[in-house]
Amino acid sequence: MSSGMPELSLSLQFADPRHRVLLPRHKVVRWIRAALELPGEITVRIVDAEEGRQLNAEFRGKDYATNVLTFDYAHEPVVAADLVICAEVVEREAKEMGIAIADHYAHLLVHGTLHAQGYDHEEDDEAECMEARESELMRALGFADPYQRR
Repeated sequence: MSSGMPELSLSLQFADPRHRVLLPRHKVVRWIRAALELPGEITVRIVDAEEGRQLNAEFRGKDYATNVLTFDYAHEPVVAADLVICAEVVEREAKEMGIAIADHYAHLLVHGTLHAQGYDHEEDDEAECMEARESELMRALGFADPYQRR
């Protein structure tokens, strides 16, 4: 393990296997660890639209599948969270934005990992802070700034 990077215990689950080849474990670990500020115990579950819709309806009261849901259980001393990502939504959004599906997954994993640590974007000042951190991390990982594409 390279120095300075937080430890990560990762469970990577594919309820929807369509993008398994785009998400090799070493890349998912790299993307999440880049956004972690403390050691983490993270489960990433890639789901289909039906499971994504059910979870979003049950936990957020919104009856549609969204790109990423973050269930954060602890922020410290270890970040403990589940990140649920809907494969169909990721694919559709990537196509709409004209970017590679894997690039969008990288952004959503960074985004979800920041949420798992308490970052939020409900208020304008929070959103600015979170987006700036996401942009910084994505550029450091070699991706385009996700907020410059708009």
